Amino acid sequence: MTATLWLVATPIGNLGDLQPRAIEVLAAADLVCCEDTRRTGLLLHHAGIKAKRMAVCNEHTEHDLIDRVLRVLDDGGDVAVVSDAGTPGVSDPGERLVRAVVDSPHAVSAVPGPSAAIMAVTISGLDTSRFVFDGFLPRKGRERGARLADVAAERRTTVLYEAPHRALKTLADLADVCGPDRVVVVTRELTKLHEEVVRGTLGTIDIGEPRGEYVFVIEGVPVDDTPLTDDDIRALLTTALESGLSKRDAAAHVAAETGQPKRDVYQLTLD
Repeated sequence: MTATLWLVATPIGNLGDLQPRAIEVLAAADLVCCEDTRRTGLLLHHAGIKAKRMAVCNEHTEHDLIDRVLRVLDDGGDVAVVSDAGTPGVSDPGERLVRAVVDSPHAVSAVPGPSAAIMAVTISGLDTSRFVFDGFLPRKGRERGARLADVAAERRTTVLYEAPHRALKTLADLADVCGPDRVVVVTRELTKLHEEVVRGTLGTIDIGEPRGEYVFVIEGVPVDDTPLTDDDIRALLTTALESGLSKRDAAAHVAAETGQPKRDVYQLTLD
């Protein structure tokens, strides 16, 4: 059997969500990499597991842990990676270990399970056919502004994580860039005793005194489904022609922008 790096999803709150296969993998692993050995130790104790070896894997230590993980795999042992809660590698350590093992002869697999982002978007009531996960926004500066602008322009549902002490500021910033009428669903403490889901618009939502970890689910830019008339297309063609495009190029540009058949748009150009 090929030695394997396992990404093991752990409960985001309710310990009853720990899967039997996760217990099997964690019990068999020669090394368990985790963000906090005390917190993971409590989880393992709850599952009746005594880890063979444990190592701290966080944003500061993950890179330095790569050689040790590869040595365990080279010796034929499996390595399990867990985060404090949810799926490792998603806004949590694990990504760099995966990249390193992918470039080795060893296998990478996962025990799927709890994910706050997936749970939040599925219970939000917003469009789940297409959505984008944007993790934690940058805390300040130009990069934060650029990411907020991306969220404002995004047509798909957007999922964000946020810490309690920044929750109100982020909601205010989102209202500024997206407008007060954009629908938002704010969840916190998912699967825990005090699980809360608040729905509203960015201009009116009230989440009370922030506490616990938050997931924001934001409606995408509303799409105008009103059919275009010939006059609408002519107006776009006029703008394209006045910019210096030839009739053929203007027709191609407007057809691509509107999704209209190129032949029909070109005929309007000639008319």
